[in-house]
Amino acid sequence: MNPRRKKRLLITSSLILGLSLAMGLTLFALQQNIDLFYTPNEILKGKNETGVKPEIGQRLRVGGMVLTGSVKRDPDSLKVSFDLVDNKAGQVTVFFDGILPDLFREGQGIVAQGTLKSINSIEAFEVLAKHDEEYMPPEVADAVKGMPTLTTEP
Repeated sequence: MNPRRKKRLLITSSLILGLSLAMGLTLFALQQNIDLFYTPNEILKGKNETGVKPEIGQRLRVGGMVLTGSVKRDPDSLKVSFDLVDNKAGQVTVFFDGILPDLFREGQGIVAQGTLKSINSIEAFEVLAKHDEEYMPPEVADAVKGMPTLTTEP
């Protein structure tokens, strides 16, 4: 092999190796920041299309309606827990330590972002409430479509 071909081969190999390394590092970084959306029913029974359930410790987003009568606040701190439901009777408990949005209330749709702690409980680090009566994220709208108002017994 002549020196000119060796130099081209070395440059081409270096470019391919560098691009592969950059893509690998990018995918590794994105893997830690991707949060999949689930409804309470999908957390308990798996995704509708694939049946795949989230794993304990996985970061995720969950959306649904706050069950009326389920909000429990700790009087000494900002800790709060509440139940989320969807139209298929799935129910999960969300634990949050922080200030809730002003629009947060029972019977309203929310999206919580956090970590799955057990099969039916989520430790949230962010809670988002819908901003008006007209708009709801498409995933949440599909999850709560046709759902009656649910309450817990006191």
